[in-house]
Amino acid sequence: MEKAVLEREDAGGGVAVLTLNRPDRLNALSDALIAALEGAFAALAGEAATRVVILRGAGRAFCAGHDLREMQAGRQAEDGGRAYFADLFARCSRLMQAIPRLPQPVIAEVHGIATAAGCQLAASCDMVVAAEDARFGVNGVNIGLFCSTPMVALTRAVPRKAAFEMLTTGALVSAARAEALGLVNRVVPAAGRAEETRALAQTVAAKLGGAVRIGKRAFHDQIGLDLAAAYAHTGAVMVDNMLWRDTAEGIAAFLERRPPDWQGRGQD
Repeated sequence: MEKAVLEREDAGGGVAVLTLNRPDRLNALSDALIAALEGAFAALAGEAATRVVILRGAGRAFCAGHDLREMQAGRQAEDGGRAYFADLFARCSRLMQAIPRLPQPVIAEVHGIATAAGCQLAASCDMVVAAEDARFGVNGVNIGLFCSTPMVALTRAVPRKAAFEMLTTGALVSAARAEALGLVNRVVPAAGRAEETRALAQTVAAKLGGAVRIGKRAFHDQIGLDLAAAYAHTGAVMVDNMLWRDTAEGIAAFLERRPPDWQGRGQD
C-alpha cells in the first residue's frame, strides 16, 4: 500500500498534528501533498473540537520547497509548462492563504531545512518553533528562480532589508538568526522540539476556544488596515466578545479567584 503523503494525529487536548510525509524528498511540496494539505485544512476549519494545529515534517527536514522533478516534468508540455506553472503557483498560493484563514492557530515545528516554498509554509503559520539545527532560506535564486511567491509570506514576517538579503543571496539563516528576525518564536534543543511544540499548543488550546478563533481572525484582518480602521474593527470585535456568556464567566472567575466554568456558549 502506498503511504500517505500527509499524516494526521489527534494529540489530545484539542491539538491536531499534521505531518508532511515525503521524507525521501525532504517533504517537497508535490501536487499530491499540496492537495492533501488543502483538504486537511478544509476539514479542520469545520472542527470546533480542534483548537490548535501543529505542522511538522517527517525525516530529516521540515520542507525543501516545491518538488523540482515534478516542475521539470511540467515543462514538457507544448506550451513549455506555462499553464502547469500558472496552476501550480495558484494552488500553492491558495494553500498558503488557507493557513491564516484557518480558525485555529497553526504552529510550525521546524527541523532540518525550511527552504523556498518550505520557508514560505513556515512563515505562513501563526507561530514557529525551531530546533537549534534548523535553517531557513528562500534560495531559489541559486538555481535561477527568484522566490517571488515565498517572498509574500517572508516580507510579512521579517524586516524588509533582511528579507531582500535572503531573497537575493539565497543564503540560509540559522534558527537563532531567524528568531532574531522574528520568523521564529522560539528555538529549542533538537531532541525536545516535539515536546516544546506540543506544550505551546496545549497552552493555547487551554484558552477559551472561541476567543482565540475570533482573535486570530481579527489579528489577520487588522494588519492590512490603517490605524483608525484597525481600531474601529478590533473595537467591534471586542464588543461582540464581551457579550459572550463564557467571557462574562471568565471575568467573574478571575475576580473570584476560581477556575472558569466555560461551556462554549455565547460564541460565534
